[in-house]
Amino acid sequence: MSVEITTEIVIDRPRAEVAAFAADPDNATDWYEHVKRVVWRTRRPLAVGTRVGFLAESLGKQLEFVYEITALVPGERLVMRSLEGRFPMETTYSWRDEPGGGTRMSLSNHAEPRGVGRLSATLLRRSMRRSNANDLSRLKAVLESRS
Repeated sequence: MSVEITTEIVIDRPRAEVAAFAADPDNATDWYEHVKRVVWRTRRPLAVGTRVGFLAESLGKQLEFVYEITALVPGERLVMRSLEGRFPMETTYSWRDEPGGGTRMSLSNHAEPRGVGRLSATLLRRSMRRSNANDLSRLKAVLESRS
């Protein structure tokens, strides 16, 4: 059973600014609630094939998710994939212009739970939906508070 979640938000900042900030792994700790540290596993800059570790804390546990960038169109789309653990995940960011100069950002996750993880697919879906909405709200607050 796969889990597919897409969440969108409109951010009152130009697309180039939103995309550059959100696509930079070093900014993940500013807007992802559970990401506490970022570790580059390959050299910068961000490109297809780059691997980045996100050290997260959730429910009192520390986890590392290593993602590989599989597609990157600056200012338009970023796709990264993790194949490890009970919940292999593909995450896609996309950005498009909104009337008035804002940006619509879409955050999509596609997971293929394995083993025991399959039993919790419904819980995973609910948790991902809530986390995505919270993280995008944080991103909006961070970017809109900048001058």
